[in-house]
Amino acid sequence: MLNQRVKRVSGFTLLELVVAMGIFGVLVVLAVPVMSKWICNAKVRAVADALQNGVRLAQSESLRRSRQLVFSLTNNATPSLGFTAVANGKYWALYTVPSMTDGTETPLFVDAGVLTTSSNVTINGQAAICFNSVGRLVTNSSAGVTAVTNGPTCAQPTTTPPVVQYNVTMTGADRPLRVEVTLGGQVHLCDPSQTLSSTNPTGC
Repeated sequence: MLNQRVKRVSGFTLLELVVAMGIFGVLVVLAVPVMSKWICNAKVRAVADALQNGVRLAQSESLRRSRQLVFSLTNNATPSLGFTAVANGKYWALYTVPSMTDGTETPLFVDAGVLTTSSNVTINGQAAICFNSVGRLVTNSSAGVTAVTNGPTCAQPTTTPPVVQYNVTMTGADRPLRVEVTLGGQVHLCDPSQTLSSTNPTGC
């Protein structure tokens, strides 16, 4: 009589399944906080990049058009129809500034963009900054931009060195970012927790 081999069905035993699920659960518990922080940091970076691009556009448009422009933060999703400038706006808007010597000129809408739709991301900085015809920051009274932004005043920075700072933060993020604008119009995205040096260009 031929010996018959018993075929065993391969698979997991209940004990092996319980152990695997336990290990998986531990890995999930360890990974969730790290993943959550990474997502928050990514949102901060996205907002900072959008803000930096908006300010750079304002500076370049002032040079291209050879005239003064105002860059404003606002909570109005359609700033082309008029808006109020606020220091922690979720959108940005760019307008030309009417000539002070010509009372017939009206502000001209240039462009606008979204910074964030999340209430957890905070942008702390000036409500409006103005660039002159050569791309430098200038002081402007509210009279020049009242028709568009309900009277924000573009003031030059009083810090030492004189730099306009927009700090972008979010609850849950461990890496805030800052957009700096110098008097000369240079725009720099940096990490405020680090110091700017020749070996560390990402610092502030």
